[in-house]
Amino acid sequence: MTNRSPPRFTVVVALLFVLLASIQLAASLLFYQAIDRRTLQEDHARRVAELLVVSTRLYAVSPERTPGTVSSRYLSAELTNAPQTPQVAKTDVLREIKSEIVTWEPALANRNLRLAFQSQHGGHKDLVGSLRMDDGRWLNFRSKDITAHWPIATRAITITLVSTAAILLLGLAALYWLGKPLRRLTAAAHAIGHGRAVDISEHGPRDLGDLAHAMNTMQTRIARLLTDQAKSFEAISHDLRTPLSRQKIAADLIDDAEIAEIVSGSVNEMEGLLGSLQSYLRAQHLMAEPERIDLVDLAKAVAQQINARTTTPDLPVALTVTRAGQGSTAAITFPEPLRLTLTALAENAVHYGTRAEITVECPAEGRCTITVEDNGPGIDPAYFTEILDPFFRLDEARTRDTAGFGLGIPTANLLMLRFNGELTFGRSDRGGLKAVIGVPVG
Repeated sequence: MTNRSPPRFTVVVALLFVLLASIQLAASLLFYQAIDRRTLQEDHARRVAELLVVSTRLYAVSPERTPGTVSSRYLSAELTNAPQTPQVAKTDVLREIKSEIVTWEPALANRNLRLAFQSQHGGHKDLVGSLRMDDGRWLNFRSKDITAHWPIATRAITITLVSTAAILLLGLAALYWLGKPLRRLTAAAHAIGHGRAVDISEHGPRDLGDLAHAMNTMQTRIARLLTDQAKSFEAISHDLRTPLSRQKIAADLIDDAEIAEIVSGSVNEMEGLLGSLQSYLRAQHLMAEPERIDLVDLAKAVAQQINARTTTPDLPVALTVTRAGQGSTAAITFPEPLRLTLTALAENAVHYGTRAEITVECPAEGRCTITVEDNGPGIDPAYFTEILDPFFRLDEARTRDTAGFGLGIPTANLLMLRFNGELTFGRSDRGGLKAVIGVPVG
């Protein structure tokens, strides 16, 4: 079961924006629908009343031209000798419309006016009617689709839709613009958390500008603390090396070989610890620029350096380098951090196994990887997190009569975090530990 990360802040606000706009739009449409039922009925009544009054006046002047003159897109009229509409209005709605027509044009109160609904395809209804003229002929008219919105209502709804969409787009654009500084601060905080220095712009809204200023101040203080820490350790290391050198000389003057070996071994162990600490602290403030290098050449240089220190008659080659695939192994990366990381992992592999192998692979898509595998006892997956802590050592490691202070893997992990690389662990097919470096991309 995978853990799903919560949505971004801007996404939540954008969804809230959309929700509020949808509610406002739905409320507006319901409002128009509610008021339009009555308005629509009154609008039909007014148009019919105007049609009938104009028709009676035109009819007195030119009867035959009257239907064509008063007909429009929404109303049509024709003259017949007999009415095309039943005598009695059968519904309350028709009676209300007839009353509203008379209200609009009282002159029609004493005229013989008939109204009815006529169904059309698609569930629409036309309002049809007949009006007796003075010469006994009938003016038949049709008001199309009384259930549809008239242009005014349609325009009102269209304006509502367009304005809502425009406001929503402007709101989302403003949200995106306001969220850019927040996204930059998030990326900067992520980089700072991995030990990288970031120049954060302090422009933008006041609150975000203050936050950026606080983060810049925090970076400066952290950098100063790390620098002071490194300087303090350098001073301590320098002061310790002098008495350690004296002890090493004194060990050569001790007649008892066993005691001399113990003293000399302790001095060497102290010097090794100081060197490991120095490497770890250096990884915290190491600066590097990306360069194009060949990863296989880098791995061979590291292997050659380690083999020169570990080669014995029984084990002439402890560390080998192989290349997976036929593609190019050139990459733009940070050479020094990558070299230090690979050296730390390779030394760890040779330290706990009799043989180790470095494999370089650059797929057509995705980042290159460098895998370090050994045939040692390996590490239980339950400890894959703990081994990243400085000075953490497994019980089996403490019983080994070899050097090691629990700083190699933490140093490698720190370097990868600072330079946007990856470091993962697994069990090797050889039985030992498999460490996979996701090569940092410059």
